Amino acid sequence: MNKKETVGKVAFDLLNKTPNPVSIIDQTRESLSDYEKGLLECAELGQKAYQKDFFMNVIFKQEPLMENVFRCFFVHRKSCPTPDYDQIVYKYDKSKDIIDFLWVIPSRGTCHHLINNAIAVANEEKELLKNVLDFADGTLFKRCLKLNNEDATALNVAIIRTDDKLSTLEN
Repeated sequence: MNKKETVGKVAFDLLNKTPNPVSIIDQTRESLSDYEKGLLECAELGQKAYQKDFFMNVIFKQEPLMENVFRCFFVHRKSCPTPDYDQIVYKYDKSKDIIDFLWVIPSRGTCHHLINNAIAVANEEKELLKNVLDFADGTLFKRCLKLNNEDATALNVAIIRTDDKLSTLEN
């Protein structure tokens, strides 16, 4: 019988190999191999937990000691999560039994790269760029407020992350 290797051992072995350049697209494909299964399991748990529509927040985390290991955490919740880096958000419509994609926000570095190279973005990355720009200008935050039935007009200032510093935009 073959003994299954742990993620830590595989990651350690990969770190000790001669480094090969790996594209962001290849890393993403690899890290998302069990993505659909995790998303469907999260939806199933959310269906049991909530009587009405709910949201699913997929959070990406890079292991601090192993730069080639990424993990996805699937969280169901009643309210729409505040937009943030390394996040994908879905809304589960219970009456229609469907999962609606709302937005994706990649890592801080990827966001900066997309914004700084917006003119050269490939066609298949245009939707991602739109999400990043909507995150940067506060559009996703306002959408989140609306989905949570919160009064966006009561807020005078929206805080968004544009850099390593926080900045504010007047509504």
